[in-house]
Amino acid sequence: MTGDDVALGRVLARAMERARTGGPREVPDLVQEAAVDLGLSRAWVYLADLQQHRLVPLPDPDPEVRRRTVAVEGSLGGRAYRLERTQTIAGPPAVGWFPLVDGVERIGALRVEAPALDEETQSHCEALAGLVALLIVSRASYGDLIVRTTRRMPMSLQAELLWAFLPPRTIGTRTVTSSAVMEPAYDVGGDAFDHSLAGGVLHLSVFDAMGHDLASGGTSAVALAACRSTRRSGGSLADIAATIDRTLAEWIPDRLLTAVVADLDIATGELAWVNCGHPPPLLIRDGHVLPDALRRRSQLPLGFGLYDGDLAATHRARLQPGDRLLIYTDGVTEARSAGGELFGEQRLVDTIVQHMATGDPAPEALRRLIHGLMDHQAHRLRDDATIVLAEWHPPRPGG
Repeated sequence: MTGDDVALGRVLARAMERARTGGPREVPDLVQEAAVDLGLSRAWVYLADLQQHRLVPLPDPDPEVRRRTVAVEGSLGGRAYRLERTQTIAGPPAVGWFPLVDGVERIGALRVEAPALDEETQSHCEALAGLVALLIVSRASYGDLIVRTTRRMPMSLQAELLWAFLPPRTIGTRTVTSSAVMEPAYDVGGDAFDHSLAGGVLHLSVFDAMGHDLASGGTSAVALAACRSTRRSGGSLADIAATIDRTLAEWIPDRLLTAVVADLDIATGELAWVNCGHPPPLLIRDGHVLPDALRRRSQLPLGFGLYDGDLAATHRARLQPGDRLLIYTDGVTEARSAGGELFGEQRLVDTIVQHMATGDPAPEALRRLIHGLMDHQAHRLRDDATIVLAEWHPPRPGG
């Protein structure tokens, strides 16, 4: 270990110690102090807004900094965020944008200014960005500051309820990745998603509750809770469907919900799923959708109180390395333009394939897709639109 590595370790250790008893409001000062210790001039933390249109500076005492938002499209900071790669300008002063990523979840970007950004300094900045991402995630639940920074408008009650239940938008390992988007972000009514990794299995769920009001949000929230409770107790996919069905029939008897719940064995690629009145998942292989590959006999939506372990049929298929699984709600394909043109399944698949073929990571492909969908409907969705994109990418033998 070199002397520079030791010095870096000490700077990061001091920052972690100071953060241990600090809240979100102390993060900008903490980062600036660490940046100076590393030989930088200035550092600012930018977070992506909820709809991923702009990067917003974490509140800073300087009012000029508070006003300095950065577009995700067409800016150096936005490029660092979109591609998850460091971006620099030689200067002077040299300017660097370093992506803030928690695992595989994009959070924002760290902007720094320095006399120079040589390879070693960039490496130190990347280490600092990693620490900042951890601090942001760990402090997000301490208060409203971080949440308010990422919001550009008030949120409806049903949307507030659902976002409180949702997991990070992107999770993954070196073997599998799952990413999700949901609109209208500030007024979503009945859609919800879930994904989790446990015991070598990626679990995926997408729900679409009837209606677009607080009761719809409550229906999806109950479905999420029932799904997680059953899953964490060792229940099967069929058990999950039966529990949701029974719970809704008992406690919210006038509401129905469609759903896909699925498990992907990340060692073998075996996919198991239950489809309850929902659009069938799409399987994308080698840049093309395999028609009807995952289409099975339709089953009843949940909420009638009729499901048991036998009625909720579990379907199975074997994925190949590189396969992508797309689960969506009908608000995506049925979105209409002002002229009445449907967004449609083909446009959905083509958009995903096009952006991932150019090297966009899955979260970026979905961001572009959902923005295209909003543009198609002039930013006035008549129904919620939720998309989950999972990719199985096991390492090659010997790789």
